[in-house]
Amino acid sequence: MFEKYLEDLGLSEKEAKVYLSLLEVDNDSVLDLAEKTKINRTTIYPVLESLAKKGLISEVKVDKKVRFQAEPPERLETYVERQKIVLEEHAKRLKDVIPQLKSIYKEDSEKPIAKFFEGKDGVISMTEELLTSKEKDDGVMYMIYNKDMLEKLFTDADTKRFRELRVKKNVKGKSIYTYTKGELDRIENLGNRLKIDENKFPISCDITIFGNMVRVATLKSSVGGIMIYNKDFADTMKSLFELAFGKIE
Repeated sequence: MFEKYLEDLGLSEKEAKVYLSLLEVDNDSVLDLAEKTKINRTTIYPVLESLAKKGLISEVKVDKKVRFQAEPPERLETYVERQKIVLEEHAKRLKDVIPQLKSIYKEDSEKPIAKFFEGKDGVISMTEELLTSKEKDDGVMYMIYNKDMLEKLFTDADTKRFRELRVKKNVKGKSIYTYTKGELDRIENLGNRLKIDENKFPISCDITIFGNMVRVATLKSSVGGIMIYNKDFADTMKSLFELAFGKIE
């Protein structure tokens, strides 16, 4: 359990094993650490060096022999704070770097491009990519979704973030949805949405069309998705959506 958590914080699998092993003793030698963690002795040196740079272990001398000891677990807080500062600096730099990278990015708007995403994290990633894109189009986002399934997949915090991104982009929405708990309340300035009969027209995907992008997330048996970038395909999907929306109205 702890090993997985440390990996989530940014430590490698080997770093997590070595740090946890050192927490259990006053100090240890490289030979003993290699034996306990089953990490090759030659491999463990760079792991120890990396942990030392992170401020999580230190080198000590016992009977003139070099040994290593873990710093108190509280040092993890310091490590995380440093990571936050580094990420904030990267975020600031990205504002200057992204335009420069885009200048060398070869993009062919004629050729269809498809990207595949796996699991809940993948669906969140593709959703954020769509909501943070530079697409302007007609300022309308077309959506088809099963609200019950979305509530099971996303937390309230996820939903709030997606909504805030839409508001920030000043994007109106047109939605067709199913929901067993009744009709959704209208959210000011976020567009129109129409509820359909979930028994007559079952929906198990979350589909969004915006600009030249079509995002399809599967929600039922296997969570994942695909993002298609192509103007012709997106325009055709918009036409089909408008046809269905008009019939429902």
